Amino acid sequence: MHEIDTEFLPEPVDGEGDAAGLMSPAYRAYTIGVVAVMTMFAFEGIGVASAMPVVARALDGLGSYAWAFNGYVVTSLVAMVVAGEWCDRAGPRSPLLLGITMFGLGAFLAGASWSMTVLILARAAQGFGMGLAIVSVYVVIGRAFPDHLRPRAFAVLSAAWVLPAIVGPLVAGFLTDHVSWRAVFWLVVPFVVPPMLLLVPRVAGFGGSTGDGPVRRGRVRVAVVAAAGLALLQQAGTMRGWAGLGLASVGIALLAPSLRHLLPAGALRFARGLPTVVMMRGILAGAFFAGEAFVPLALQTLRGASTAQGGAVLTVGAVGWAFGSQVQGRLYGRLPRHRLVQVGASLVALCLATVTLSLVPSVPYGVAVVSWVLGAAGMGMAFGAVGTLVLDLSEPEDQGANVAALQVCDSVGSVVLVGIAGAIYGTALAAGTVSQATFTTIWLTMGWVAAAGAVLASRIARQPGP
Repeated sequence: MHEIDTEFLPEPVDGEGDAAGLMSPAYRAYTIGVVAVMTMFAFEGIGVASAMPVVARALDGLGSYAWAFNGYVVTSLVAMVVAGEWCDRAGPRSPLLLGITMFGLGAFLAGASWSMTVLILARAAQGFGMGLAIVSVYVVIGRAFPDHLRPRAFAVLSAAWVLPAIVGPLVAGFLTDHVSWRAVFWLVVPFVVPPMLLLVPRVAGFGGSTGDGPVRRGRVRVAVVAAAGLALLQQAGTMRGWAGLGLASVGIALLAPSLRHLLPAGALRFARGLPTVVMMRGILAGAFFAGEAFVPLALQTLRGASTAQGGAVLTVGAVGWAFGSQVQGRLYGRLPRHRLVQVGASLVALCLATVTLSLVPSVPYGVAVVSWVLGAAGMGMAFGAVGTLVLDLSEPEDQGANVAALQVCDSVGSVVLVGIAGAIYGTALAAGTVSQATFTTIWLTMGWVAAAGAVLASRIARQPGP
């Protein structure tokens, strides 16, 4: 693993490292290809979330509604670990090819589903494909782009979410209401073609170099156990009382020991360098997405906002995320790298603290837009820096495993913290006491998590920076 200097200052950026470099002949196909993959995931995620209530009713599957999403997350976690090992041993071409293919076939099968069971299985296949492909894309960025262009590559990945975030709900709504909910899934299938043509042929030369030792094979078995624990935690989030608590306890008992083997050594105690970088991904993803999940609901419940108005806050947030990622792309070569993560986490904490003001009757609820753009910009800044750091701090033969650890931490952090937020809301709902205090408690709790992340981000540097 690469050593980090005392202040964790990056190498100087030369004059060729501007954004235009990504579209130069040497890198154009890679840039368009990775953006095409991310756009496919973005549109599918946003479109399906918009259409799923109608889908569940049409298939008489409201009782299994959550598993249309849970199955996707669980299988993606296993696939991420598989992809990490596969990329390190043989390069990213095969897992990328299989991942994109499975995602497309899963989307086709989901659109053709005749029962909720089939839909859940199709979504699970999509999740496995996504897990394989997303890790492979990160490895491609690490192999295809020079150090000074990687921050810009992560910036354009974030930008790939903007258009789907804006038009995705509208397109999905139109197709669902005027064509068929099946068309929402089938529209994803053509997105498979561009990355197949642009990326897969070009990454054949990116080979791997690690052996197929028993310890590394064992990581996949551990991932299956971790996925089972994650599934139990997700299911527990839909239950109340002792049953939910018991199921959550079993889930934690399976998940917690597994993470010690799936994350870099020392990650759970925030050891300096790469372990803390990986943990920051889970902290930030969990805090931000747990808060985000309750923004539309809070504005609709307490401020009388329409569905469109509540959703607009999140849509505008996608623009803020892309802006923050662009900022980190320009600052990454000019500041100590951990500072970008610290600033991003601080903005997320500030966002979660100030969004509570949108529930005060005398304050325009539009203040939520300002808060959420601020927090999303912080996420774009921190996520871009974290993604680049993982590649910078990994030897080529370990990039797959470390990227997989990053994605696993993202999934686990999101499930755990969204589950905690859901428990706070569910408890209040069961008692009939949902109020401003309920949502304020959720947001401030997540704000403290993000603030803790801002403090812990200093441990990205091997020695305390200035």
